[in-house]
Amino acid sequence: MNRRELIKTLAAAMALPLGLTPLQSVVAANAATAGRRLVLVELTGANDGLNTLVPIDNDHYHRLRPTIGLNQSDVINIGENQSIHASLQPLMEAWGRGEMAWVEGLGYPAPNRSHFASIGLWESGGDGKRSGKRGWLTHDIEHKLGRDVNDAHGISLKGDLGLFQSDGGRWMSLSSTSQIESNQVPLPAALRAGGEQYNTALDLVSGKMHELHHTMDSLSVKLRKVPKAKKLPGGQLGTQLAQVRRLIQAGVDTPVYRVQIGSFDTHNNQVGRHRQLLDQLATSVAAFRRALIADGEWGNTLVMTYSEFGRRAAENLSGGTDHGTAAPHWIIGGQVKGGLYGTSPDLGQLVDGDPVFTMDYRSLYQQVLSDWFGVSGNQFDAYATPALRDLLV
Repeated sequence: MNRRELIKTLAAAMALPLGLTPLQSVVAANAATAGRRLVLVELTGANDGLNTLVPIDNDHYHRLRPTIGLNQSDVINIGENQSIHASLQPLMEAWGRGEMAWVEGLGYPAPNRSHFASIGLWESGGDGKRSGKRGWLTHDIEHKLGRDVNDAHGISLKGDLGLFQSDGGRWMSLSSTSQIESNQVPLPAALRAGGEQYNTALDLVSGKMHELHHTMDSLSVKLRKVPKAKKLPGGQLGTQLAQVRRLIQAGVDTPVYRVQIGSFDTHNNQVGRHRQLLDQLATSVAAFRRALIADGEWGNTLVMTYSEFGRRAAENLSGGTDHGTAAPHWIIGGQVKGGLYGTSPDLGQLVDGDPVFTMDYRSLYQQVLSDWFGVSGNQFDAYATPALRDLLV
């Protein structure tokens, strides 16, 4: 090596500390996202977004809703010509601390107003023409998370496993953590007998049963070390979130939880029903937030709402609203950069009586997968938008 080559080598070596090798970058990214969890809150029946995030000063809003439209006394102003329903008051502490964000105008092309079809789209990441073949985050959580998941990949505390549809992974649905402690998953008779009479398909099922059985045993051991779930206010949603908290306290390694509240299918007498549902939603999530702050787990937690669609812009003749399209949703967490994101639909430019979506809901999915879970190259990268770039710290 001559003098010039030596100088170049030394210079290169001195530059290394200023950056990371590709492997070091991956390790650093994995460390930053380790232990993070997402709590998905399904607003079943389709929440009325216009009476949740309210354009209170918009003349079109009051013209479209002369009876069920809210007044200044019914809302809390949050700036930028937007207000929220007064029943969401319990969440204002998080809003004031910059831990809550609203994403406006979420929807998809060729909207479908069927409850069953549209929730299938939202839960699988499909468009108005077809649903996906699996849950919108199952494949990436199973294969691209950058770390091994020791327990279940996801746990639903209410309802079916539609959101967690997958050919692999450990995705569970249960009504209570006590079910884990007492339940034994039955194995197929052929497997118990140790015979070779089952075919390839049954072999696959048996393997998954073995894996589920092992997961249940692991969760049961962890749950026995912590007290029963402490009650949280807010009705059934509070009960579900209390179960989620207990799983977290037990040290269960699960990246995704799902809970639900409803029904928001307010075709008639909407005002009182909607007020009650939003109060339960806000009360339970606010209590969950305070509990996780006390547990030191709030910084690792992201809570996000979703629903099959919004409601029509105009009220109907029964004092309610019918199936619509675009709607806002919110996320809340210790590492959320609070504020309003996206653009409100133009209430003066409706299509078939519906607000036109201004942001594809899969843009939000892309941001959560990439920035929260560190999943680069996820299936929704085509929907990445600068509008959400600063959503998560």
